[in-house]
Amino acid sequence: MTPPAATGPAARPAGDAATAPATGPATASATGPAGAPATGPAPGAPVVGFDLDMTLVDSSEGITATLRAVLAEVGVHVTAEDTWPYAGMPLELIVAGLAPGTPPEQVAALAARYKELYPSLGVPGVRAYPGAAAALAAPAAHGGRSVVVSAKHTPNVHRVLAAAGLAGAVRPGDVAGDLFAERKGPRLAALGATAYVGDHPGDVRAARVAGAVAVAVTTGAHGADALREAGADVVLDDLGAFPAWLAGHAADLAAAAARPGAPAGEVGAPAPR
Repeated sequence: MTPPAATGPAARPAGDAATAPATGPATASATGPAGAPATGPAPGAPVVGFDLDMTLVDSSEGITATLRAVLAEVGVHVTAEDTWPYAGMPLELIVAGLAPGTPPEQVAALAARYKELYPSLGVPGVRAYPGAAAALAAPAAHGGRSVVVSAKHTPNVHRVLAAAGLAGAVRPGDVAGDLFAERKGPRLAALGATAYVGDHPGDVRAARVAGAVAVAVTTGAHGADALREAGADVVLDDLGAFPAWLAGHAADLAAAAARPGAPAGEVGAPAPR
């Protein structure tokens, strides 16, 4: 098979995504991370959304293992190099791309099989990126909070966060899955996101729909030039640089909230730094 041209390094696999719509806005948990009360952020405080695969966690090994197992069942054999260009795309599109000519009903069945196998084949290999825990914790230092909005199947988002040791940093009600690209935007807006961090051009589009600052990291399949071309406001090499950037974003939000006539609780995302 000849995979589409990748914009990132070869031999790195795809993201685990799904196209099924969310069943509705998640209900906020009664407690926050580590049992803290689920109070809202202070006026003008940052609410930062994060993508999951290849942004907070390196899930590439398990994604490839699961895709290979699923597709082998129908006689299709793929490598990590084959899967990498599909990073961050909806699962059905990944399956259709890796097994061209597969009828739509079989694509749906293979996607369902992937979701069935992923907890045993995919989750154990997940690793949090360096700086992920600090990035998730950073908004709270400015009176805000972090949320996670992913294309991954929602139950698997929770499994991956737990396996990577990150579940305690985000309230369960602030985690959403089964959303890709622009379809993430309304959920981010409902959560009050002032910035959204992701590795894919679709994440940039999600931030635009949400009216949030688009922060891109180059830990996925797309390099800095491609992410800037997609419209990213900020491009970081990785999450290690995120807390310092957030300090400026939080200062901008606080200054906007302090301006005379600023509507309480309705301060929009400021111009990106």
